[in-house]
Amino acid sequence: MAEQKHFPFEMKELEDEEKAAFFKAYRTSTVDHRFDFVSVGPKKYKQLRRYCEEAANIYNMPVRNSDVFVVTYQRAGTTWTQELVWLLANDLDYATAKAKVLTERFPYTELFTFFDKKWEEDFLKNSEDKQMALKLIENIATPITGKLALMPSPRFVKTHLPLSLLPPSLLDTSKVVYVARDPRDVAVSSYHLARLFKIMDFPGTFKDYWNLFVKDLVNLSPFFPHIKEAWDVRHHPNMLFLFYEELIKDLPAAVLRVADFLGKELTEEQLARLCDHLSFENFRKNESVNYQSLREFGLLTPDENFIRKGKAGGWRDYFDEEMTQQAEQWIADNLRDTDLRFPHMDN
Repeated sequence: MAEQKHFPFEMKELEDEEKAAFFKAYRTSTVDHRFDFVSVGPKKYKQLRRYCEEAANIYNMPVRNSDVFVVTYQRAGTTWTQELVWLLANDLDYATAKAKVLTERFPYTELFTFFDKKWEEDFLKNSEDKQMALKLIENIATPITGKLALMPSPRFVKTHLPLSLLPPSLLDTSKVVYVARDPRDVAVSSYHLARLFKIMDFPGTFKDYWNLFVKDLVNLSPFFPHIKEAWDVRHHPNMLFLFYEELIKDLPAAVLRVADFLGKELTEEQLARLCDHLSFENFRKNESVNYQSLREFGLLTPDENFIRKGKAGGWRDYFDEEMTQQAEQWIADNLRDTDLRFPHMDN
């Protein structure tokens, strides 16, 4: 029997009141049983139960000097940043970027946690093309640490895990691009994501989702400890800490910062073309990044899109006065012990 790798954090069941709040919000959902969270470590990071199978392997996976990790809390501009990083690191190879979907170019460490064995069985049983179904299961429902070990360098890795749950040697070995975003916009975008993927099937209103978000009862929460871990090491030479709002406000300047971090230089013409490629008008239509192929398999709802509006401050269209005041107090309370501040965007 193989020796079990060490994982230093305890994984606990949620408290009864937490479970009750969660299942109340999912009361009309047909998939609430799949969203079975555990609480990880002293900061009580919420992870789907399948994460437990792979937690030690992720924590202990060997990292390389040539690796580039994009680390974010979900819906903070992750996909946008991945495409930017990959193109810069691969000398603006637009042909390969178009031909090969981002999930293959930039594997996602915990994607498999959303798809339990029951989902795999049902999906395979209900699929007419069994070979295609098996290929999709291999791509999205299988842990990737084994695949990563076989991948040639340089490797590009996406994760929503906080730094504390990633290999301890990561920052001293590999480059890390961390992107942070105003939590109110993150909550809105996460709500739409939970409605986009049928595997999530969130049945409630945005206010229902927000009440879970501020109580740290959504996947990946709590929000602030995740960002503070990265903020505290933002001056490490292998860390580039970006705000999503900075990319929105001045994309060319942000692109040049990332290029400098990766040791790349761009001509004015190359910069202009890359910014055009990354414009949200074009990004939404880019089939290698927008997950539209999953619609063919019936995994997405028809009235939501993975790439949404690409703006900052859109939360104002969703928050009533009570929620606005609640959010302001929640943010103030969580920023009291840090000099982290989110850029203010004028709309």
